[in-house]
Amino acid sequence: MKRSAAGLRRAALALSLLAGPAAAQVSDDVVRIGVLTDLSGPYADSGGRGSVIAAEMAAADAGGWILGKPVEIVSADHQNKPDVASSIARRWYDVEKVDAVVDLPVTAIALAVQAVSKEKNRTVMITAAATSDLTAKTCSPTSSHWTDDTHALTAGTARAVFERGGRSWYFITVDHAFGHALQKEATAVVESLGGKVVGTSRHPIATADYSSFLLQAQSSGADVVAFASVGDDFTKAIKQANEFGLTQGGQTLTGFLVYITDIKGLGLPVAHGLTFSSAFYWDQSEPARAFAKRFQDKTGVMPTKNQALIYTAVTHYLKAVAQAGTDEALAVNKAMRAMPVAFFGHPATLRADGRLLYDPVLYRVKGERESKGPWDLYEAVRSIPRGEAFLPINPACAGQNG
Repeated sequence: MKRSAAGLRRAALALSLLAGPAAAQVSDDVVRIGVLTDLSGPYADSGGRGSVIAAEMAAADAGGWILGKPVEIVSADHQNKPDVASSIARRWYDVEKVDAVVDLPVTAIALAVQAVSKEKNRTVMITAAATSDLTAKTCSPTSSHWTDDTHALTAGTARAVFERGGRSWYFITVDHAFGHALQKEATAVVESLGGKVVGTSRHPIATADYSSFLLQAQSSGADVVAFASVGDDFTKAIKQANEFGLTQGGQTLTGFLVYITDIKGLGLPVAHGLTFSSAFYWDQSEPARAFAKRFQDKTGVMPTKNQALIYTAVTHYLKAVAQAGTDEALAVNKAMRAMPVAFFGHPATLRADGRLLYDPVLYRVKGERESKGPWDLYEAVRSIPRGEAFLPINPACAGQNG
C-alpha cells in the first residue's frame, strides 16, 4: 500500500509539472481546509469528530489531490466562543495558510468567522449555524450557507403543525440570537395563517431544569409547545416535557433544528410524533444511503445533516477549485455558484448570495412499532418547495460575485 501511494504521488507530481500555470495557482502548494467545530461541548455529537471525518471523506473521494497539489484537512475546537473561533481563523489564514473553513456551529461564531473570512479573502462554508442573516444581511462573495436556515426551519414546520390543528403556540426559547430568530420567524408564519402566540419562556444556554417553563406552557393551554433551541438544550427540554405529560395532555411538541443524534438519544418512546424539516436524512435516497453506510463504518453512527452537508460542501469546493484553476477565494466562489451541486441525488444550486437552494423535507419521528431498525427513525411527510422554504435574495447581495 505504501508503494502504491508513493506511486500515485509521483504520478500526481508529474501531472502537476505538465499542468503548468494552472497548478501554480494553488497557494502554498496545498489546498488546505479547516474544520472549525465543537469537539468537546454540546454540539460535538452533531458536528465534532464526525465533521472532520466527513471532510476527510470528501477529500479522499476527490483523490486527495487537486490541480496536482495535495488536499489537507485540519481541525480545531472553537469551544463555542466567538473570540476563540475568530482567533483560530486568523491564525489559520495568516500563519497556517488555510484556504477554506467549514462547519461553524453557533450563530455568533459563524458571523464572527464569516467577517474574518471576508476581510482575509478566504472561503467559508457554513453548514451548522442556521440564522438566515448569514445571507440576508451579512452576505459575502466568499461565503456560502449550506444548512437549513432559520426561515427554512420554521416555514415548513410551523405551517404543517398549524394545518394539523396547532392554532395557539407557546415558545420555550434559548436566550440567544439563534433562538430569538427561530421564534420570530415561526411566529410570523403562525400569525400569517391566523394563529396566535399565547406565551413565551426564555432560558439561558445549558439550562438543567425546565420545570418552571414547562409548567407555564402546560397551564397556558396552547395547542403547540415549540422548542426554539438546539442540542442539549432541546433534548433535555423534550425529556422533561415527556415526564410532565404534555403530550398526554393533548399538547403537540415541535422543534426546529433537530439532529438525528438528538432523536437517537431521546429514543422513540419519547420523541415519536415530533415534526421538523431537514436538509438530509440518511434514508432519503440511494446516494444518501451509500454515503451514510460508509460514514457509519468509520464512526459507528449515522451522519447528522451537518456532517452530510460538510461532505457536500467540501466536495463542491474541491470541484470548484479544479474548475477555476486556482484556490483564490473569489474565483473559487464564483465557480461554486455557477456549478450544480451534487446533493445526494436531489437538485441543488448555490445562489449568488451563497444560499444553497434545495427542497427541504418535512419529517415526523416514527413510533416504536413503525421503526424497522435502530436508525429507522423518520417518516417523510412532504417536500417543502425551495421558494417557500428560503427567503428571496437580498438585492444588495445579488451581484456580489460578478
